[in-house]
Amino acid sequence: MGVVGAGRVGSALGRALDLAGHTVVAASGVSDASRERVRERLPGVPVLPVPEVVAAADLVLFTVPDDALPALVEGLVGTDVTVRGKLLVHTSGRYGTGVLEAATRVGGLPLALHPVMTFTGRPDDVDRLAGISFGVTAPEPLRPVAEALVVEMGGEPVWIPEDRRTLYHAALAGGANHLVTLVVESMDLLGRAGVENPSRMLGPLLGAALDNALRLGVRGLTGPVARGDAGTVAGHVEELGRVSPEARGAYVALARLTADRALAAGLLKPDDASRLLDALAERGSEGKQP
Repeated sequence: MGVVGAGRVGSALGRALDLAGHTVVAASGVSDASRERVRERLPGVPVLPVPEVVAAADLVLFTVPDDALPALVEGLVGTDVTVRGKLLVHTSGRYGTGVLEAATRVGGLPLALHPVMTFTGRPDDVDRLAGISFGVTAPEPLRPVAEALVVEMGGEPVWIPEDRRTLYHAALAGGANHLVTLVVESMDLLGRAGVENPSRMLGPLLGAALDNALRLGVRGLTGPVARGDAGTVAGHVEELGRVSPEARGAYVALARLTADRALAAGLLKPDDASRLLDALAERGSEGKQP
């Protein structure tokens, strides 16, 4: 196998497949950091230009940024490198196998294997693969191959239809990436409130909230919106508008969504929901900053 784009993801997956018994014959990497990861995680593997990596491998792992993937595939097909009969695997959450269409037309075998995990470049990235889900999309005849590769890396294959990849990725990005933003924003606001160690305060609370959400769904919801405390919510919006208009906007949007979900689940009475939404509409629609 060859790794095209030996960054944080490529070097970790390359190492996992190497440990599973595949032979990594070449890797590409532009940055010094990528080349260093090849030396650390794939010792002895030569760093070569992309066409040479593809030419040397039976299985090619494309782990490049989403926006770079279509042009990379098109450009590769425009060279004299043969892709016929080669397994072409990309790890983008955004795309299914359609992004590999140019290579598929000339005999490439397309697979989309997206690891549902964050990678930091630290040594424990490979260990994090154990038990995680991979979003898998492939032509039906190649589905067993795709699933076998995921299992070899220690993951669990989860089938995602081609036309649902964008929705699938939006859900993951909204949950994971925006969670980080919410937590950092909460720590910043607590700091402004005089809390010296916001992360220590938030850790137990957020850990319990995440556990409740994953186990109980919306029925794990607590707090003033779920209780219908319109006055409390209005006070929050007013104070956030004074301290951080950006945080106010996010709070209002999420409070509205929370109220809608709580109402649909029967956790919130219609009259309470109406008062909440009225309070949010009055304060959330103000165009001027306080």
